[in-house]
Amino acid sequence: MRQGLTSRLARIFTAAIAGSVMLCASAAEPLQLSSEESARYLAELRRLYLTNSDRQALLAHGNGLLETYALRAGYQVGQADAQDVLYRLDLGSPGQLRVREERRGPGSEVAVRNRSLSVFGLDPYLEYRCLEQEPSCTVSSPADGEPLVRIMRDQQGAAELAKALSFLIRNLQKG
Repeated sequence: MRQGLTSRLARIFTAAIAGSVMLCASAAEPLQLSSEESARYLAELRRLYLTNSDRQALLAHGNGLLETYALRAGYQVGQADAQDVLYRLDLGSPGQLRVREERRGPGSEVAVRNRSLSVFGLDPYLEYRCLEQEPSCTVSSPADGEPLVRIMRDQQGAAELAKALSFLIRNLQKG
């Protein structure tokens, strides 16, 4: 009886580990949408942001998500260097996506960093990671795999942001 219970527990444990590995792997897989689903997604964003431009709707949606899921100091309980980390997307010259990062410390200090991402030749599918030991999720840059943006730890928010940025990059690649 004890052996049967042990083997059942071992199978349950193995299944749980396999399921969590599959869950982590699926979060990093590229976004696959049919053209009908893509058209429906873009139409919904155009309607939501009251514009006829896919690019403007995607830019507004990306900025809205970055504001909603901003990594605020108040969310970083127990962190010695807690600070607000805010991002803003903007369009540069054709094929350029600009990312503005603003860090606000506990005092009045503000550090601003601007980056420009040339989208031509890049894989438009972005990956994101939400590690349990971190208070944030990161969306990786398709150029070098380094973090492009950090938001508060929210799996769905990170997935939606990665999706919106992937669509925006594909749109910018069209010229």
